[in-house]
Amino acid sequence: MPDAAAEQRILKLSIGVTIVLALFGLAFGLVSGSLSIVFDGVFSVIDAAMSGLALFVSRLVTRQTENRRFQFGFWHIEPMVLAFNGGTLMLLCFYAFVNAVGSFLAGGRQLAFDWAMVYAVVVCVGCFGMYFYQRRANRSIGSDFVQLDAQSWLMSALITSALLVAFLAAIMAEGTRFAPWLPYVDPVVLAILSLCLAFVPVRTVRRALTEILLITPSELDEHVRSVMKRVVEEYRFRSFTSYVAKVGRAQFIEIHIAVNPKWPVDSVATADAVRREIAEELGGEGPDRWLTIDFTADPHWL
Repeated sequence: MPDAAAEQRILKLSIGVTIVLALFGLAFGLVSGSLSIVFDGVFSVIDAAMSGLALFVSRLVTRQTENRRFQFGFWHIEPMVLAFNGGTLMLLCFYAFVNAVGSFLAGGRQLAFDWAMVYAVVVCVGCFGMYFYQRRANRSIGSDFVQLDAQSWLMSALITSALLVAFLAAIMAEGTRFAPWLPYVDPVVLAILSLCLAFVPVRTVRRALTEILLITPSELDEHVRSVMKRVVEEYRFRSFTSYVAKVGRAQFIEIHIAVNPKWPVDSVATADAVRREIAEELGGEGPDRWLTIDFTADPHWL
């Protein structure tokens, strides 16, 4: 399970830096007249909102207090938020692409490249700094939220890097035979970046949807079945069935064991000893694992 305190600390820092860069981007975008910079600022604003939502869910899923309305906890909210966040970033990129095409067809935009260069350098340093910081920190945390947030910083950094290169090339082209094409620099760069970066969150969204739809993770299923085959053979049980699912950080494992009607159970402790053995061999014990193991002599209960 991810370190909740470290995860929340990183998300708080990300929100603070994002808000600062978002305001910086909106201001410089309006001053320079760049639609790309305005998009970068809007992207940062939405990213800050997504990070705030991720922080809220991170606190929610780590609560240890009992809730009678959500008796299985709040684990199911995590993949829902990941899917929403990733989907929002994809839609934002699509919207930016449409605006870029419209701007190109309208004849492009005249920019104040000196202001745009200042913005691109400052934001590049900030975005790449946050990306590498979160990536390094998440090696020990293992948080999907931090991973998605780091991807967002990388997306912002790549957008701004491309803007920096384009603006530098545009400055060098001023006064040359390429000068008439300068108004098209902004929409072309925006279109290429938004179209390419729309596919960055796809992996996160796909993984989140598999958890929302309760698609069985093959690795966990194979591990559970491997452990149970050995247990069935050792204790000479008749058969077993198992059902597993992963929802956010939680693992749900349900195992039904068919025993011989004459299986010697002299006390509940005998069955508990088998349960304990299975639980230890499965590993991963903690508040985020829900493990149910029952015994029956009637195969119809399997």
